[in-house]
Amino acid sequence: MTQTQHFRIEIDEMSCAGCAGRAQRAISAVPGVENAEVNFAARSAEVTAAHGTEAAIVEALDQAGYPARTDTVTLEVSEMSCASCAGRVEKALTALPGVVDAAVNFAAGTATVQIFTDAISPQELARAVSDAGYPSVPADDGAPRPDRQEDEATPALRRTLIAGALTLPIFIVEMGGHMVPAFHHFVQQTIGQQTSWMLQFVLATIVLVWPGREFFVKGVPALLRGAPEMNSLVALGASAAWAFSTVALFAPSLLPEGTRAVYFEAAAVIVTLILLGRWLEARARGQAGEAIRKLVGLQPKTARVERNGGYEDIPLESVQPGDLLLVRPGEKIAVDGEVTRGEAYVDESMISGEPVPVAKAPGDEVIGGTVNGDSALTFKATRVGRDTMLSQIVAEVQRAQGTRLPIQSLADRVVAVFVPVVIAIAVLTVLVWLAVGPSPALGLALVAGVSVLIIACPCAMGLATPTSIMVGTGRAAELGVLFRKGDALQRLDEARVVAFDKTGTLTQGRPRLTRLVTVEGQDEDTVLRLVAAAEAQSEHPIAQAIVEAARDKGLNIPPAEDMRAIGGHGLSATVDGHEMLIGTARLMEREGVDHDALNGAAGEVSAMGQSPVFVAIDGQLAGLMAVADQVKPTTRAALDALREEGLKIAMITGDTPATANAIAADLGIDHVEAGVLPADKRKAVQALRESLGSVVFVGDGINDAPALAEADIGIAVGTGTDVAIESADVVLMSGDLGGVATARHLSRRTMRNIRQNLFWAFAYNAALIPVAAGVLYPLTGTLLSPMLAAGAMALSSVFVVTNALRLRRVGRAVPEKPAGPAPALHPAAAE
Repeated sequence: MTQTQHFRIEIDEMSCAGCAGRAQRAISAVPGVENAEVNFAARSAEVTAAHGTEAAIVEALDQAGYPARTDTVTLEVSEMSCASCAGRVEKALTALPGVVDAAVNFAAGTATVQIFTDAISPQELARAVSDAGYPSVPADDGAPRPDRQEDEATPALRRTLIAGALTLPIFIVEMGGHMVPAFHHFVQQTIGQQTSWMLQFVLATIVLVWPGREFFVKGVPALLRGAPEMNSLVALGASAAWAFSTVALFAPSLLPEGTRAVYFEAAAVIVTLILLGRWLEARARGQAGEAIRKLVGLQPKTARVERNGGYEDIPLESVQPGDLLLVRPGEKIAVDGEVTRGEAYVDESMISGEPVPVAKAPGDEVIGGTVNGDSALTFKATRVGRDTMLSQIVAEVQRAQGTRLPIQSLADRVVAVFVPVVIAIAVLTVLVWLAVGPSPALGLALVAGVSVLIIACPCAMGLATPTSIMVGTGRAAELGVLFRKGDALQRLDEARVVAFDKTGTLTQGRPRLTRLVTVEGQDEDTVLRLVAAAEAQSEHPIAQAIVEAARDKGLNIPPAEDMRAIGGHGLSATVDGHEMLIGTARLMEREGVDHDALNGAAGEVSAMGQSPVFVAIDGQLAGLMAVADQVKPTTRAALDALREEGLKIAMITGDTPATANAIAADLGIDHVEAGVLPADKRKAVQALRESLGSVVFVGDGINDAPALAEADIGIAVGTGTDVAIESADVVLMSGDLGGVATARHLSRRTMRNIRQNLFWAFAYNAALIPVAAGVLYPLTGTLLSPMLAAGAMALSSVFVVTNALRLRRVGRAVPEKPAGPAPALHPAAAE
């Protein structure tokens, strides 16, 4: 009988009773929903439905245009020892009413749970996981404890050392006797076989009940519940070897003739090697989370805050928005804020990946965790605690690391049935050896069965994907690339075309004076000075570019009189007694100014996608200016790197076809969509997908948000607007487009790493389970020792994690600019 449950859903976007009716019909149409009552006044729905319908209800409401409100809760989960454990935690969570989805990251020891808003508390979620046998607590709102992996590694090392010290005498006596006959005879002649076995029994028993007790405490209850996991396999294997040996020692008459032998060394070594593997694995997983710890470590513990006319150091948690903080040269900036006094260069490389220090002056924003230069700054705190950019980056990286990639689904399905199948194979192995094996069949059957149990633990399968995601997304954050959604790693690897917005993405986003041509008899500086004076009162981007060029040259800009804008043409003004006329060729023609002398230059400028501006002084042509939004310095190298990855390059812009095509020709862009209105950018992305395949869209403005959401992968330039960033899957923390190539490069390397890990994990089990069962015995006359099986199993997990750690060495796809010395804050002072 299908289990039903009742839960409440908060619903957005309902504006009338008709909306409530449509939302109710959408929910009721979901298979498994028995009853749904939508309350328009409360903006909520009371639903009675079969277990597991939550995700389908969310999708139905989204399609109807009335999205359900959901929250994301992160839990810290302890004592998960394999992928089967992670599966059981997920099952415990998804069984709760109001849980839409749950993703457990075995490598990180976390569970990310999507719930209907206020449907269930984080404490209830944690309690359900703890009841399933895996102690859990809600994660802190802020950053995770950076020493969590060390906390796990330390007791694991202690248990390993204890087990090793107890196991070593057993191993020396038993294996030394096999390898060195003289040593065997020495043991027989001194303490005797019975005493030797008795000592092995005592030491092996201590190993199993002290450092090895965790396998029995967790594994046996799981086995009794009918949900065996890795601990169950180890407990079965070790206890089988110990029990057989104990019978052989104390009640040998119960065994068939010729089968008396002890395997205490196998039981003890199995436990010791697996404990060693878990310690190595915990250490390696700690290294996998190194990026998070580095980010957490950027934040200072205290801040110097103005209090009672002076400054005093207070704990960082006590800083409030509006506080005035002082940061001295070389110190870390405590929280996000706005500079109120002082000027300095700030190293923001740990946030943006950009090596060049950024100039800060009153009114500029500073970011917590960055490092002040050689001058003191006073700033007002604007964002503190979990609202700071650094805390949000840590949270985004954690969310990405907790994501389940589509490629992981195969491993999850296999792991779900793997342990029961392994137990069945082990039982079958024992039965076959008892039926057809040579004498002593019982001993051989025991060795083969135990080896199958031990060697087939599915740890490597569970670690294959999440560990690579942890390292890949963490390394990306260090390089200034923030994956907001972990599955973007896989989708970015599958992309076929990258489409860029032009203004502010491919280009600087602000026009610059690129060329000034004067007629004979006119001085360039004089013309620029007079034009800048006339344009100084205009807010037009072209006017600002001309004024900025004059200031950069240190020219004195006189006041202008009678400035008059001429719509669509330009402007006129009087400067130093000269009548200035500045604008288009049409303006020159209208005012009777002959501009033939510079028409050729104007044609060249237009062909390059730049804006020509004619200048007439006192009714005579004086010069021609070219103004253009220049391409970013890193754009060309970034596009070249993407082309080397086999991607097509496209540009979607609202600019004129002439300008767009000129830039496309210069940069080698394959496909251009020009004159596109903001509302139509989404359709342009759809058209690209239909013709070329999976699309990445890169943009930075509010008008890019629909295209970023529509694209298979949206990449927002971090210098852009919050709306664009919220719509994106990936965020570049700086305006450097090399980050796009780096994101793609990291995506490909991470996915290749995951495939290597999965291949190793599956191939390892597929190849060694038959070997452990004894298929090579007819050829070689030997069986795989349970001790070797334990060592191989432990090494498989360590191999997978170590392979993932190689991603920490991945660098930028486009080499970064050298930082060099920061320029002087006041150029005039250096003269």
